[in-house]
This record gives sequence, C-alpha cells and structure tokens, in this order.
Amino acid sequence: MAMRQTPLTCSGHTRPVVDLAFSGITPYGYFLISACKDGKPMLRQGDTGDWIGTFLGHKGAVWGATLNTDATKAATAAADFTAKVWDAVSGDEVLSLAHKHIVKSVSFTQDSNCLLTGGNDKLLRIYDLSKPDAAPQEIAGHSSAIKKSLWCNDDSQILSAAEDKTVRLWDSRSMEEVKTLTFDTSVSSMEYLADGEILVITYGKTIAFYNALSLDLIKTVEAPAPINSASLHPEKDFFVAGGDDFKLYKFDYSTKEELESYKGHFGPVHCVRFSPDGELYASGSEDGTLRLWQTAVGKTYGLWKCVLPEDLGTENSEQLYSSTPEIKA
Repeated sequence: MAMRQTPLTCSGHTRPVVDLAFSGITPYGYFLISACKDGKPMLRQGDTGDWIGTFLGHKGAVWGATLNTDATKAATAAADFTAKVWDAVSGDEVLSLAHKHIVKSVSFTQDSNCLLTGGNDKLLRIYDLSKPDAAPQEIAGHSSAIKKSLWCNDDSQILSAAEDKTVRLWDSRSMEEVKTLTFDTSVSSMEYLADGEILVITYGKTIAFYNALSLDLIKTVEAPAPINSASLHPEKDFFVAGGDDFKLYKFDYSTKEELESYKGHFGPVHCVRFSPDGELYASGSEDGTLRLWQTAVGKTYGLWKCVLPEDLGTENSEQLYSSTPEIKA
C-alpha cells in the first residue's frame, strides 16, 4: 500500500502567493516568508507552517520576499515602488527604500549588510544597509523589467533574470557584465545553490540546470506543463517543480525521471522551494495558500506523525499516517 502525501495547508493570505523563501537553520529552527498580492508578507515556522506574524506597511502587492540566513532580518519587494527591510524578530519596519517603479526582487548578502533589488525600471540596485541615506550603486544592462536578482559566488557576483529573455551574470565589484544567457521565452524563475554552485532556471516547460560560475549548461528536463518555479534538493538527489496545471512534480536529478506528481492547489503554482534541511518543500499558489509537502512521505517530522499499518484499526487503514491537514493562520 503506497503512502499518501498529505500536505499541510497554510491559510491566511487573501490573494495569490507569488514568492516564498526559507531562512537557514537557526537555534530556533528555520523560518518561511511568503510574498502575496494582498500586500501582507507573512512569517511562519518553517517545519510546521505555524503563523508567527505579518509585516504591515506596504501599500501594494508584494512580489518578492526573503530572509537573511539567521532569520533576524526580512526584506520585501512591492508594487508601491519600495523595497522594505524588517526586523524579523519584532516585525518592525527598519528601512523603506524608494524606487522609481515596481520592485520585484530582494536579496541579502551573506553578512546581511547589503541588499540587492531588481524590478520594472530595469536596474539592479545595491544598498549598503549600514548607510541608509547613501545612494545605492546601480547596474544597468537589461532592456526590460527584472524578475529576479540574487547574489552568488560568495557575493562577488550577481545573477539577474529579466523579461528581455536573458539571465545575466555580473561582477558585483566592477559592476560589469560577465556573461549572458539568452532564451526563446521569458524566464519564469531562478534558484541558486551555493553548495555546488548550481543555478536552476525555468522557462516554458523546461527546467534547466547551469553551473553558476561559468553559466555552462549541465542538463535540461521537460515537464508536462508550463513551469513557474523549481527547486533542487540540498543533497541534489531530486528536484521539485510547479506550474500552470496546479500540480507539484518531483523528478530524479540524475536520471531526469518523473517520480511523483501531486495535485493539492486549486490554482497555478507560482513558487516552490525546499527547506534548508531538505525534509519538506513549500509551494505558493494563485489559490492564496502555501502548502508544505514531505520529501520522504510517511516520516515523522514537524506535524507529520508516522503511524505503522499494524497500529491502525481496519476502519482507518487507508490513512497510513496522521497529520494536521490544515493550519489556520
């Protein structure tokens, strides 16, 4: 009898969830932040989905959200032409960084001292958070709106993906473009794994893996539907992807074989990410929810409790393990 995947549903948002990010593992566990078109990014306990707090202050849809490694700071990118930095412990707004157009992406350096932003004005900006009044450094080159920007290679380089169908690698010190990848269609998402220097890019139905330092292609995998986001497991055994057909797909990284697919959302999946320990992955959807999915179905972890078949009565033998199916935020 196969184990049944029971995702944990995290409600609370009132509009589509468009971005999510995990912190690193801290003494208090790890944390999850979600960006939503309702303008109210939320912080949750990463392994259970339990709501911790909502960051209040944006006056428009929030398109991007991130946490620093130790989950003491959060940053958000929004349609109100600002990026904001928050104290992730108290929930207080620390900085509001004015932009000239919608901001789509935010990324901290490893030391949390600098914030990288990208958005509809086609510019990358680097803010020194210790000098909030100083003008940011700006990098120009993209010919249309930037969808995602992030630090890589120990913060010595920057990766950016834009509506101009390119992904570009920049030197963060000289601000010069190092290399450009050009695609047939706009890139829908980008994930960077420092361990192994792997870049995961999705476009159309394709999930592509690149060496992040050279931008040399490692492999591509075709999915059954248009994909909006993909995430590679920290140990690189497999990867997950979600897109327009409401499903989450899990693939073997080495063989490229589709292992599983699950339908839990009631709308397209916009974002998916593995937790830092690789035990679960989170998805955010047009349906306004986040869902947490077990990597190894049936394992006791977080709110999932393994129940062996011999411990069950005949009347509930279909349910091989119990979990809390819904978390109300």
